[in-house]
Amino acid sequence: MQGNISSAVRQQRHEPHKSLDDFPTPPWATRALCEFLKARGLIGPLDSVREPAPNRGHMAKVLAEYFDQVIASDVHDYGAGYPIEDYLFGPPPPRTSWTVTVWPECRGEAVVRRARSCSGSLAVLVENTCLADPAAWHDVFNTDQPAYVVQLCDELTAGGEKVAFCWLVWTRRPVDGAALHWVPPGTRRALERPGVYD
Repeated sequence: MQGNISSAVRQQRHEPHKSLDDFPTPPWATRALCEFLKARGLIGPLDSVREPAPNRGHMAKVLAEYFDQVIASDVHDYGAGYPIEDYLFGPPPPRTSWTVTVWPECRGEAVVRRARSCSGSLAVLVENTCLADPAAWHDVFNTDQPAYVVQLCDELTAGGEKVAFCWLVWTRRPVDGAALHWVPPGTRRALERPGVYD
């Protein structure tokens, strides 16, 4: 019997437990999130945002287009000039309006818990496979469901593979379940900017 070789099953990246999870977020994907939030009045003119894993700054630079203040630090020095801090350990960071980041391969549940305790709202970019992960369900979704699942129809690249991603968005207002929204195909082309990876 042959194993399942469907792309829906294969499109999973597997990182070692201590990996830095070095897959920078394409700026258009962050811009798509911010446009979604802005259209729904979920970003205020004085809102602050924390990016606890900015890597080389692709996401943080886009967040600065939409938020009044961006606070960014990372556990590793990628040469972008951000302070080196471990977001998950030590005292809780100062409260911000938002936390926007990527769900790390090995510590996603811990990042969500930390962000929910020190920011009013949270958006996390996740692989679609995360939505069906039993550990994520037990540790997060069972008791704290997001308000929105924002599906990107244009795929992202992680580790050389094309992978389907979505944004999970928690807001200040409690919800009974997540509302599903789609970011249509072609958004990447519409929201990409020249020189964004410089």
